[in-house]
Amino acid sequence: MGKDRLAAFSDGVIAILITIMVLELRIPHGADMAALMSVAPSFLTYVMSFVYLAIYWNNHHHLLHTVGRVDGLILWANSHLLFWLSLIPAATAWMGENLPAPLPTAVYGAVLLMPAIAYYLLQKAITHKHGTHSVLAQALGSDIKGKISPLLYLVGVVLAFILPWLSIAIYVLVAVIWLIPDRRIERALREI
Repeated sequence: MGKDRLAAFSDGVIAILITIMVLELRIPHGADMAALMSVAPSFLTYVMSFVYLAIYWNNHHHLLHTVGRVDGLILWANSHLLFWLSLIPAATAWMGENLPAPLPTAVYGAVLLMPAIAYYLLQKAITHKHGTHSVLAQALGSDIKGKISPLLYLVGVVLAFILPWLSIAIYVLVAVIWLIPDRRIERALREI
């Protein structure tokens, strides 16, 4: 099976998730700065989650450039990723409404951790299909960012019960790490 339907479906799901998140934003009740500040936590949480979904969309787009054909394992691994991404709007709304409460902050971190694991499994499924000498396998190399991110999420989840703001700072740090363009796949594709 070709990759086009997989890419189109994934793009659609991520677009819907972003739409759901923006529809969850509350409008300030009032026309003064206090009213605007009352919705700031929800808005800032939305911004962080939007960035995360955009990072996943960008990386997924690059990832699929390395795929010639997909099999059942890749389809299920991709669906697994989309499942965990689909929880981001709920976790975003809960944390935004209760910032910086420990449990919502920890759950938000866990919801960020799970797509990171699922993305790793999707990479493994693609490498399994296309081989250890495939473009993706060569591009990933040691994949330092991919390995350190889940560890940082775990630290953030634990810290949420002690220092929730530090936990949130760790989640922002992981996003910043992934905002720096990762050109490994582009470079590997140019070399073939």
